[in-house]
Amino acid sequence: MQNIDYWIYNQSSYGLAELADNSISALVTDPPYGISFQNSYWDRDLPDKQIWTDSLRVLKSGGFGLVFSSIRLMHRLMVSLEDSGFLIKDVLFWAYLNGMPKSRDIALDIDKELGVESKVVGQYTYVQGYKKGGAEDYYAKEGKNKHEPTSKTALKYKGAGLGIKPAYEPIILIQKPLEKGLTVAKNIIKHQVGALNLEETRIPYEEGEGKVGHNPHPKGRVTANILRTEELNDGYDKFFLVPKVRQHAEDFNIHPTKKPTHLMSHLVKLVSFEGQTVLDPFMGSGSTGVACIENNRQFIGYELDKTYFDIAQKRLEIAKHQFVC
Repeated sequence: MQNIDYWIYNQSSYGLAELADNSISALVTDPPYGISFQNSYWDRDLPDKQIWTDSLRVLKSGGFGLVFSSIRLMHRLMVSLEDSGFLIKDVLFWAYLNGMPKSRDIALDIDKELGVESKVVGQYTYVQGYKKGGAEDYYAKEGKNKHEPTSKTALKYKGAGLGIKPAYEPIILIQKPLEKGLTVAKNIIKHQVGALNLEETRIPYEEGEGKVGHNPHPKGRVTANILRTEELNDGYDKFFLVPKVRQHAEDFNIHPTKKPTHLMSHLVKLVSFEGQTVLDPFMGSGSTGVACIENNRQFIGYELDKTYFDIAQKRLEIAKHQFVC
């Protein structure tokens, strides 16, 4: 075990003044999506392009990054990343089946517009994935009445909505250009970065499964750009499986968009190697940092919100005691 450590800052990451040029091996971050998730103040806008310019400065030449985004605004984030000097290499899709539809029954709005009272048909008792205080004004909670439309026009549009159920989350794979004049091999020799860690992220063969391909690797298949929460069972394609976070997995972690450590572990291993330093300028509750400690990487994180910073600090302390001490 190497001497693994972490450095976290309860402040804005803009500027990254604490970090030297060309000092970071990889970037893994889950920034604000700009979609006002659960009406959260920190998610009202996409990050300013400055943070990507700052990240480019501190990354080593050839270093890779993974940036979470939303389906609706991914294109704008990709433009910001490109304008800052990054190369767009791929988009990974974290596919899941339990996404929450961003919609409502528009027929009830039609009743309201027509001045007609909708009919109460019962009460909601449970909505998966939400804690008290998260979204009472927008989503059904225990004790809230369930309605159905009553006007003729509304009945025609009963169940109509404004969007389909989201079933994936995009993760943009980026790279800082290689140092001018260097091949990939020369860049790796000089900067220790410039290639993805495919060996450590291979998908193992299932027990009893026959190996496939003209030259099957003993450790399994190369990881794909689709990450799933459940098996596809198509008889051939295999994907990295990672479930979404369930509530109360950590009672003290109240961050509304926390990512599974299992997922972050896979991503950290993909863009870095043991002993290298990974940066997360939007640390949240620290899942990237926990994944780094578990996988023998150094970690640097920034989080402006004191509540989430304290949660991250606690999680990192627990992880270091568990995996390093």
